Amino acid sequence: MTVASPTSRRIVETREFAGRFEPSAAIEIRARANGHLQSIAFADGDLVQAGQLLFTIDPAPYRAGLDEARARLASAVAQIELADLELKRAEQLISTNAGSQAALDQRRQQQRAAAAARDLAEAAVERAQIELRFTEVRAPFAGRVSNRRLDVGGLVSDGAILTTLVATDPIYFVFDISEQDMLAYQAAAAGGDVPGLSGSAIPVEVQAQRGGDWLAGGVIDFLDNRVEAGAGTIRARARIGNAGGRFTPGQFGRLRLPFSGSYEALLVPETALLTDQNRRIVLAVSDDGTVRAASVELGPRQQDGLRIVRSGIAPEDRIVVGGLLRARPGQRVTARPAEPAQPRAAELGVRSGTGG
Repeated sequence: MTVASPTSRRIVETREFAGRFEPSAAIEIRARANGHLQSIAFADGDLVQAGQLLFTIDPAPYRAGLDEARARLASAVAQIELADLELKRAEQLISTNAGSQAALDQRRQQQRAAAAARDLAEAAVERAQIELRFTEVRAPFAGRVSNRRLDVGGLVSDGAILTTLVATDPIYFVFDISEQDMLAYQAAAAGGDVPGLSGSAIPVEVQAQRGGDWLAGGVIDFLDNRVEAGAGTIRARARIGNAGGRFTPGQFGRLRLPFSGSYEALLVPETALLTDQNRRIVLAVSDDGTVRAASVELGPRQQDGLRIVRSGIAPEDRIVVGGLLRARPGQRVTARPAEPAQPRAAELGVRSGTGG
């Protein structure tokens, strides 16, 4: 019969949650001008930078409109210059009693009308400049574009969808936390082991649905304001760096959230655990070779096949890890030590799931 002492290891308890990656920003790129599409400055699916030119709508009619507005502004400026001169003459005549008050009032009214016409012409120039800028459609933020909806030469109408754009760095991971998990986390936060769910940047790790390495560096930056009554869950969101484009919006994944501070834990192989009615037990061998059953309180599973034991055994106990089918409490056995396993570097991490 093979026995081994519990493994002592400093760990952080974590729980895993399934969720979906979502873009940190997503918009439809729409035209804000009418005309024929003159050029497309990207390839479908490209990564683009903020401010990068995407589409050009034929600007010729808008340049002509701007030239016309500038000409009207020049005419309005000339009119106000003339009105200013005539007002000064009227003021000089009235000062020498050579002019009438009615003529002075008329010149003042003409000067105000000319000033208003100039302001209107300046506004028309500004509007024409804005409309000309709308012929160049640029990316409002960095991200990945979809395919183009129109080809060069196509007629574009104001409001037409040209493509879509999503921001992929950072990327969001959206997931749901059950009410029980939320209460357990709040209890750990009240004890000072972990930061609070609200108003704190809680570090997390994520991985793609297919598995693989856990990616560190993300933080939970949003927790919804209520638990959904029907599902008994609350929505949370983590912000994840995605400079290499490892994750794609819409992709499923998993998130690992710390539920404790770092502490020294005792662990036994999952295969050493037995069930006795409604309790979990391990078999231990005393110094005289007698097998005894020890009732244990379990914590989360670990990724290397071990299980946290919160109470019920001591570090010096000899736990039966081989030959369990032949062992019975109260019988005497000959115990031999198990061969020590060499844990891989990845197994020294802190991944764990829910207890059971």
